[in-house]
Amino acid sequence: MPVNTAAYHSIKKELSTTHTRLVAVSKTKPLSDLQEMYELGQRDFGENYVQELVDKQAALPKDINWHFIGHLQTNKVKYIAPFVCLVHGVDGLKLLQEINKQAAKNNRVIDCLLQIHIAQEETKFGLNELELTEMLPQIGMLKNIRICGFMGMASFTENQPQLESEFKLLKSIAEKFNSICFQPSTIISMGMSSDYQLAIENGSNMVRIGSLLFGGRQ
Repeated sequence: MPVNTAAYHSIKKELSTTHTRLVAVSKTKPLSDLQEMYELGQRDFGENYVQELVDKQAALPKDINWHFIGHLQTNKVKYIAPFVCLVHGVDGLKLLQEINKQAAKNNRVIDCLLQIHIAQEETKFGLNELELTEMLPQIGMLKNIRICGFMGMASFTENQPQLESEFKLLKSIAEKFNSICFQPSTIISMGMSSDYQLAIENGSNMVRIGSLLFGGRQ
């Protein structure tokens, strides 16, 4: 399925009214689709798989902002550390320490979001509030990472009140722990193709949209 150009322009216009940043989720999509989206003006792309991200980064324009939005294993950090723009799913201190280590090797400071567990599904990754609190003393010691905000994945459901409750939970945690973010504006990354409008209504300022732009998974 080709890139849905009309949907892209419509979503970008919609997001501009709330200053929400669009990450185009491009996992499994061919280089030609990403190049077409790039030529429309999109610069933020999100990938779930390290090898696929490495291959695409090597083949596409160098001014793309690459977001790693999947579950990142510590032994894979070294492959994306030289270029990744933002790591969305940091769900533990061990991973954060490895990102810091690899960033130092590359003479970089890598931006990260802390993933908060907001879904009612146990299969979703993320920190709870207690785990986040326990991490705080260690975070300040890591000089090659920058905590820019928080990320959450809501439940896979059409239950609007449940989704709204989960989005509100992430927003409240972001407000409570805002002081650990090393930038003036805290990123709250939540909302995907099926629920991004509800997410924005409840505090999101970064959305991860794939199927509306590129079609369903291949």
